[in-house]
Amino acid sequence: MTHRLLLPFLCALMLVAAGQSRAQTDMTVVELFTSQGCSSCPPAEAYLGELAERDDVVALEFHVDYWDYIGWKDRFAQSHFTDRQKAYSRRLGSRYVYTLQMVIGGATHVVGSDRVAVENALVAQRRARAEDGLAPRITMTHGTNGIDITIEGDADGRYDIMMATFDRRHETRVTRGENAGRDLTNANVVRTLERIGVWEGGPKSITVPLDDVMARGGCAVLLQSSDLGPIVAASRLILDHDG
Repeated sequence: MTHRLLLPFLCALMLVAAGQSRAQTDMTVVELFTSQGCSSCPPAEAYLGELAERDDVVALEFHVDYWDYIGWKDRFAQSHFTDRQKAYSRRLGSRYVYTLQMVIGGATHVVGSDRVAVENALVAQRRARAEDGLAPRITMTHGTNGIDITIEGDADGRYDIMMATFDRRHETRVTRGENAGRDLTNANVVRTLERIGVWEGGPKSITVPLDDVMARGGCAVLLQSSDLGPIVAASRLILDHDG
C-alpha cells in the first residue's frame, strides 16, 4: 500500500487544523462495523458518535458491504473493511460476522448498542494495558514536509503501524432497503486504512507527505499486533470543524 490515498485528507489537516495534535498515551480504539442498510445499526452509530467526543477513545466507523444487496448500497462501504471484520471474527473466535459489532482494542467484541458491555470492555482494555506495562507513546504533529508521526517506548513483539482517515460526520437520507425513509447520521466514517510501517520498539519516526487537495475529518494512528492482534497504543489528529 502507498500513501497516495492519504494525501488529500492530510493536506486538510495541515492547512485547517494546525496545532490540533492530540497524543494521549491511554486511548482505546473502538471499531464499529456497520451498514446503512442495517435497521438495527443506528443506535450503535449514535453511541459511536458519543464515544468519538471522548478523549480516551479513538472511535472509528467501518462500513461493510454485505448489506448492499438488500436494496440500499452504502456509499461508504468497502470490501476490505468487510475483510477486516472477517479476520477479527476468525481471531476472536466468533462463528460469524454481524453489524453493529464493536471491536474494542483489537482484543474483544461486543454488540455496539449494549452500552454497559462497551463500557466494561473499555475498562478491561485500559486495565490490560496498565498491567502489560509497555505504554508506547504516539505523537502526531504538523511538520514542514507533512504529518510527522513519532513512536516511543518498549515493545514485546512486532506491531503494524496503521493509519486510518475518516470523515467526522455525514447525514444521509435512505430511500430504499431496511432503513427506507430514515435520515441517518454517521460519525468518524473511515475512508482509508493503510499500513504505513512496522514498529518493534524504540524510537521511530515517519513522515506522511501532503497533497494539495482538501478533504475533511481526521486521522488516527494505531499500533496493532501483527496478524490483527491487540492494539497497544493509538493517537488521533482531528480538524476543528465537522465539514
